[in-house]
Amino acid sequence: MRYPATGKRLFGVAIPMGSIRTDGGWRLGEYPDLVPFAKLCARLGAGLVQILPVNDTGSQSSPYSALSAFALHPLYIRVCDLPEATKAPDAIKALDVFASLASPGERFPYGACLDAKLAALRTVYDAGSKAIKSDPELASFIAGNPWVKTYAVFKRLKSEYGERAWREWPARRDPTPADIGKLWLEKSAADEQYFHAWVQMRAAGQFAAAASAVASMGIALLGDIPILMNEDSADVWAERSFFDLTKRAGAPPDMYSTTGQNWGFPIYDWDAMAAGGYSFWKARVAEADRYYSAFRIDHVLGFFRIWALGEREETGCLGRFVPGASVTAGDLTDAGFGKPRLRWLSEPHLPGGELRSAALSAGEAERAIGAALDRIGDEDLYLFKRTIRGEADITGLGLETGLAEFLKTRWRDRALLAMGDGVYTPVWSYRDSTAWASLSDSERSTLGALFSAKAAQAELGWEKRGRELLSMLASSSSMLPCAEDLGAVPDCVPKVLAGLGIPGLRVPRWMRFWDLPGQPFKPLSSYSELSACTPSVHDTSTLRGWWESEDGRDAFAAEYCPGLSPVPERLDPDAALAVLGALAKAPSLLFVVQLQDALDCSGALRSADADSDRVNVPGSVDGFNWTWRMGPSVERLEAAETWIDDIRRACTRDGEN
Repeated sequence: MRYPATGKRLFGVAIPMGSIRTDGGWRLGEYPDLVPFAKLCARLGAGLVQILPVNDTGSQSSPYSALSAFALHPLYIRVCDLPEATKAPDAIKALDVFASLASPGERFPYGACLDAKLAALRTVYDAGSKAIKSDPELASFIAGNPWVKTYAVFKRLKSEYGERAWREWPARRDPTPADIGKLWLEKSAADEQYFHAWVQMRAAGQFAAAASAVASMGIALLGDIPILMNEDSADVWAERSFFDLTKRAGAPPDMYSTTGQNWGFPIYDWDAMAAGGYSFWKARVAEADRYYSAFRIDHVLGFFRIWALGEREETGCLGRFVPGASVTAGDLTDAGFGKPRLRWLSEPHLPGGELRSAALSAGEAERAIGAALDRIGDEDLYLFKRTIRGEADITGLGLETGLAEFLKTRWRDRALLAMGDGVYTPVWSYRDSTAWASLSDSERSTLGALFSAKAAQAELGWEKRGRELLSMLASSSSMLPCAEDLGAVPDCVPKVLAGLGIPGLRVPRWMRFWDLPGQPFKPLSSYSELSACTPSVHDTSTLRGWWESEDGRDAFAAEYCPGLSPVPERLDPDAALAVLGALAKAPSLLFVVQLQDALDCSGALRSADADSDRVNVPGSVDGFNWTWRMGPSVERLEAAETWIDDIRRACTRDGEN
């Protein structure tokens, strides 16, 4: 869809689809719930609604762990609205009973909700399967969406193989397009595969109708396209050549995670993508264009360079940027680092005394040596065996936890990471390694200069790649592209984004002069007009949660809200309104507020505990993440006139009603 507010400074509200609550609605938000929510947002003065990805993620609650880049999540289908539902009243009754079991204010139980919804959809399908399979509308939908057959076959095979990942299947792990075509035609599988195709047709119909209704209000719907794909997805299974399964994407260590992040997703083979005319990505954008008028490019830095890890690593420490800076053995020899010095820099050397101190017993130490290490001559000094290729191999030894963690720490203790064929790359934390500490000042200076020169060359490549890929995305639709550019941002990224007219993200709590004494906050006037400002995002605490539990509140208030004096320890409703009102004045094109932050502007509407309002806690996997649901319903908020007036007055910007 065409973005309806080109050049206008908009206020927007962000919410996950499943978090929407309506009177009489189900246990979590459904596609049609977008319509009353958008009407509420219009009353608040918002011209934009932002949602998280709505792809099918199967048993995974994270919307960034999809089974398909194209298939929508069945969880958000409103079953009672299906034209076939009249033939299966028991399915509707079962869903109503399940919904009645909800406890007040609960975070919705993802797994139980999915099971209930799929059971109801199956009942509806079974009641009318003969007519559904012969429906010309379904035949047209399948013909018009080539991904449907692949997805349906993949879902059917996962079911046949006990929901195991495709890498664990006993057969059909490496299909050709012809193989998938034959699997689709298997008569014994027709019912199962047509069920998944029908579910997708009905999900697309409901979502498209809701998106069209939102657009008719003049409100932009901002969707989210995750950059990476779950390895256990229909796309990786069927389009293997587009992915590099020997590497995993993640993020390097930072102030929030000393060991970095390993997301577990394969990286792309961009050369193969280019050879295919970027068909996969163009198809993803075209699919998004059916529903959205703006889209968020998740982890835009990954289109410039991605942090890649070996498939046996567990943390994000021993990664490298792809493409990235590398040095050859010849470069290092020329710099005065011959073969022995190179081994010292690139292979961790473990003193036997340290190992024995870390072990609970002499026997455990000897077991670790036998399983993981090789002795260097007659010295009490060891190297890791060639069979140890990553942290997962150390985990697999079954050693006592403390000793295993010691070995992993030492495994990461190196200055250079060998990439094969005499090529090396600096480890992210090479300055903290034992090998680096042993070098002379002159040697450190020489190596540092070499690394810096190689990094400068790499960044030229990042700029070229980022511009090519983002130009392709931006030109593939009339949607407004927005970039999530958080993290350690290379200088080329804002340059490319500005040149392509893509707004970047500004989270005020992180907008600081990090290299200056006291790390002062950057003034709002420094924010680019081509940006989206937001007090919090789904991976952070809410504004109130940050204010009351994390560092920076006083300096933040001094810069952005000097009228808050003294600075309150608790972000009461008046203070919350003051902060939102101040941030709304940023020159940013978009000012997007999570609904939780808006609800905190009312004592009657806010939750009792700000921590309960988080959407996700990165690095954790549990029933808490991705299951937040708004407390008051849309209808209750529609009646909260004072709150509506307060939010409208604080957040309305020029270009809005």
